[in-house]
Order: sequence, then C-alpha cells, then structure tokens
Amino acid sequence: MASPTGTLYIGMTNELERRVAQHQQETIDGFSKKYGCKKLVYFEHGQDVRAIIAREKQLKNWRRDKKEALIKTTNPFWHDLSAEWDRN
Repeated sequence: MASPTGTLYIGMTNELERRVAQHQQETIDGFSKKYGCKKLVYFEHGQDVRAIIAREKQLKNWRRDKKEALIKTTNPFWHDLSAEWDRN
C-alpha cells in the first residue's frame, strides 16, 4: 500500500480485497491510517503461511530503493491495482 506522498506499508493477509478496503476506508488504526496508505501498488500470492511471513519480514527490511524497484517490475506507474475491482 502507498500513500499519495509515497509512504509504503507492507503487510500480509488471507483476504486481499477485504484488507485493501479496510485500508482505503481507514477502519483500522495504525501505520497505514496514520500515513494515508490507501493505494495498492504491489502484491504477491502464496499458500505457505511461514514462507509468506518470511517474505513480509524480508521486504520490510529492504531499503526503499529496492522496494521501489520491485514495485516498478509489475507496476511502473504506481497505479492503484484495486481500482478496477468489482466491489458489488
């Protein structure tokens, strides 16, 4: 998740669409609400919870430039990847 000023939030969930909606509607207090991280700019899928937790920790420890490079591999213009989801 990214804010309009470029602040990045990294987290994991078992239900991406629900979690993105929570960020966008600011229903949960915390980092992403404080900094306005409402735009989904990158995500990965996985099945092994331990591997997903390890990946989250890995990404959180990366320098910002490395995180930006990863985002740009699939989303070079930082579009909101959730913008076209059918939310009916």
